[in-house]
Amino acid sequence: MKAKSAAVNMVQPRFRVLCGKDIAMGPGKAELLEQVGKAGSIAEGAKSMGMSYMRAWTLIKTMQRCFKKPLLKVVRGGARHGGAELTATGRQALLLYRQMERTSLLASKSAWQKMLKLMA
Repeated sequence: MKAKSAAVNMVQPRFRVLCGKDIAMGPGKAELLEQVGKAGSIAEGAKSMGMSYMRAWTLIKTMQRCFKKPLLKVVRGGARHGGAELTATGRQALLLYRQMERTSLLASKSAWQKMLKLMA
């Protein structure tokens, strides 16, 4: 008999908000915004995710192009003098993205419970 793994079965919505061909917001970009918001720094936010600073900047530039107003306010100035913070638009976009995730979980709860019964 096969031993049951310690993994927990779960459902995890992964929305991608598209802006033309670009992904304006998705799971990774939402996490990057959260981490930058917590750290107050793009470099530190990226580091906490195991992401390079250049990759983080590329993702941020894509997000900034896709929204009418900036999601981050960035102060340049090197390792000790710069910083970044979420703007009101950034906080609202992140809040709405997370709300979409929560709403989808509630909407799929019944089907998920039935799916669980089919799983090992």
